[in-house]
Parts: sequence; C-alpha cells; structure tokens
Amino acid sequence: MAAGNLLLLLLLLLLPCCTALHSPPGCRIRITSTGLDLVKQEGLRFVEQELENITVSDLHGKEGQFHYNISQVKVVDLQLPFSDLHFQPRQHLVFNINNASISLRFRRQLLYWFFYDIGSINASADGVHIHTVLQLAKDEVGRLKISNITCNASIARMHAGFSGTLRKVYEFLSTFIVTGMRFLLSQQICPSLEHASLVLLNSLLDTVPVRNYVDEHIGIDYSLLRDPSISPDTLDLDFKGMFFYRARENQELENHAVEPVIKETERMVYVAFSEYFFDSAMHAYFQAGVLAIELEGEKVPKDLEVLLRATFFGTIFMLNPAVVDAPLRLVLQASAPPRCVIKPSGTSVSVSAFLNISLVPAGRPPVQLSSMAMESKLSAKVFLQGKALRVQLDLRRFRIYSKQSALESLALFSLQAPLKTLLQLTIMPIINERTKKGVQIPLPEGMDFTKEVVTNHAGFLTVGADLHFQKGLREVIEKYRSVPTTPTAPTSQPAAPSADPRQL
Repeated sequence: MAAGNLLLLLLLLLLPCCTALHSPPGCRIRITSTGLDLVKQEGLRFVEQELENITVSDLHGKEGQFHYNISQVKVVDLQLPFSDLHFQPRQHLVFNINNASISLRFRRQLLYWFFYDIGSINASADGVHIHTVLQLAKDEVGRLKISNITCNASIARMHAGFSGTLRKVYEFLSTFIVTGMRFLLSQQICPSLEHASLVLLNSLLDTVPVRNYVDEHIGIDYSLLRDPSISPDTLDLDFKGMFFYRARENQELENHAVEPVIKETERMVYVAFSEYFFDSAMHAYFQAGVLAIELEGEKVPKDLEVLLRATFFGTIFMLNPAVVDAPLRLVLQASAPPRCVIKPSGTSVSVSAFLNISLVPAGRPPVQLSSMAMESKLSAKVFLQGKALRVQLDLRRFRIYSKQSALESLALFSLQAPLKTLLQLTIMPIINERTKKGVQIPLPEGMDFTKEVVTNHAGFLTVGADLHFQKGLREVIEKYRSVPTTPTAPTSQPAAPSADPRQL
C-alpha cells in the first residue's frame, strides 16, 4: 500500500513537468523546403563573400640553394556551380558545395644564389568540396541559435601558372608551392564558415524579437518553447506567443487553447496563431485597465444626448431636478477580458461590458442615471502586412440590458439602436486605430512576407506566405554586429498602470 501511494505521489509530481514540456504554442512557424531554397540563394551569396575574405598564411621555404616566399594571397574569383541546402532530422541543416573552384593571386619571391626574382602567380583550386552541418537549438532566453557546426573541406587539385625570368625554376618548385598552398587553403575554409555561422549568422538571429514591448501597456513573449523540430521537408518553430501586461511581466496565463496544426507545405512559410495568442492580448489590455472609454459633454452625439435625456427625464426629476441641464457622461468599460473564437467560417470576439450614464454638474458629485450591461460580438479580419499582424474589427451583434430589473431592461429597448450606432461610428474607429500598428512576427531583420493568404481552422488560423529579402544578409549583419544582444526583458521601465477610462 505504501509503495502504491509513493508511486501515485511521484506521478502527481511529474505531471506538471510533463505538461510544461508539452505546452501548446500560441504561435507556430513552419519553413518549408521551398522557403529553404530562397534562403539558400541568399546564403550562397553570403558564403561567397566569406570565402572571398579568406586569409591564407605566407608560405616560405628552402630547397637546396633556392629560397622562396609566397605572400599576399588573395581570392580573386569563386565559382560555386553546385550547392545544396536541405533539412536533416532532427535539428540540423546541411549545406553542401560540390566541384567548386577558387582562383587565387599571390606574390612570389625567389632567391637562387645571386639571382632574385619577384612577381605574382595566378593559381586555381579545382574540385573544392565543402560539407557543413548546422545544429539548431533554442538558447537560454528562448531564441533560435546555431549551437554547433561540423565542417569538412577538401580540394581535389590545384594548378599554378608561372611566368618571368625564372619560370623554369618555379615549375621545378611548383610541387612544393602548390602542395603547400592547397593545404593552407583547405585549412582556412572551415574556420571561415564556422565564424560565419556561430558569430555572424547568430548575430542575425539576434534580430528576431523574443520579448518586446508592443506599446506603453503590453508586451509580447516570443520565446521558443523547445528546440526546432525538423523533418526532411519542414522546420517547425513553437513560440510561446503570449502577451503580457507591462506592470506584471512575470505573470503567466495558462494556455488551454487548441494546439495549431500546420499540414500544408506548398508555400515558403506558414504562421499559425491559436486563440490563446489573441486572448492573451485582450487579457493584458484588460489588466492594464485601458479597455474603457469616456464621452462627456460635447463628445456625446447630439441625437443620442436628446434621446438619453428624454429616456431618463423622470429619473432626473426624482433624483435631483436641479441638475437637469448638467452635461451627460457616458463611461463604457469592459467587465471581463474579451474572448476570441476562431472557426472555419471566421474569427469573432465576444465582449462583455457595462455602460454607466450620469450627469456631471459643475462643482458637484456626478448623478448616476443608469448602469446597464452590454454584450457584443465583433467580427475580426486578421491579415499580415510586411511582418506586422493586424486585426480589423467590426461590430456584428449588440445587446444591452439592465443589471437591476427586467422591467428596466424593457425600458432600455429604445436605446438599443442609437447605442449600436454610437459604437459603430465612434468607438470602433478608436479601437481599430489602436490595432492598426499590429504586432511584429518573429522573423529576422531584412526578411518580409509576401502574397499572404489567411485560412481559418477550428481553434486557430494560419497565414501562408512567400518570403522576400529586403536586405542582404551581409547588410543586416554589418548593421547589428556591434550592437549588444537584446536582453531577455526590455530595459525600459514599464509605465504605471492606469484605470483611467479615457486611456482608450
């Protein structure tokens, strides 16, 4: 019995750990082999630039009375006709270059007894083969990194052309010179590519946002939940995809949403967002106290003001006839975090709020006329522009009722249409202006989406797109190379939380 209880206790202790390890992502990105082909084209240009900057040590020696020195070795031309970049399960990218050629020029010096010769030599390394395997993993802050690289390089043959007074002598020494140069060159290829991967390309990955502030109220956590999952045709990245209130950055919101599943492979990249992604944003804004708006005095539409004064005329005289001409104040505030529902037919947002209507006489306390509950459903159009995910909202259904009695709810029926018009013409433009900026998708600097297509599923939506390089890898790397790595948490101080309904 004791052993059984101990086993049960261990299972209960391990259950939260297992759940954390397999927590569903709020955002998932899939890069397909088609997208990898585009990356290969840009990556090949980057590799060419790195190989062109190879530094080869001077070569000097002595054979009998001949003293030779080879220096100032420079790569003058590269031919990389056959290259391949592909996925290798479980965490690797494989980059191969076959049958490449590297043209060199270097300075020669020869001393034979009293004869001294100086000039340049053109050489060519042919049959160059490079096999590189990059291991991808998440680092301690949840950013994608190249964690390791293995590299093998070989040169099948090398030729050198000699000219000048002592051409015959150089041809005699060519075996020593060419063999030495071939060895030195092959020894420099892999260190150059290792530096390019572990230092330069990782500095490019540092430009991917991990934990960023969206605005003065909320931020977004794009940390990776686990190492990338790689199949022969795809690379999947699972991001936390959780928004947070800046005054409570360490607060976690449990993810009970459906895990997004990407089955497509036709486009270069797919980005999936679960309901949790959107719910966490609305929860963070609700915590910040900004899902509210206040209209007072001249800001209240005239037609609505006349209707409200007529509706509550009796209430005003019963409470305080002296304030009958005081300005009206309308305060609309969410009573709970809005909820997002994603279905194949579309995306909707359910909002519960309360509307307080009062008179605000100058120099006197407000006189509340009514406090009514409101339930509305908004349709949401989600789209991607560049690297920004944006949402356009539209009011679909609207209902108000009294929190006091069913009889008062019946009396409020005449306000249904005018208040809906108020929401459509006044409130919705304010909300859409706030969401206009959007939130950045975790892609490196210099890359953008094109030809985006949004598809709804049960509990999540996907955006299929192609990739486009606005900037070359070298340009982005040089821009950010000297910039320190972005810290785990933003360095700016969070703004103090506000419950002011005028924040919206």
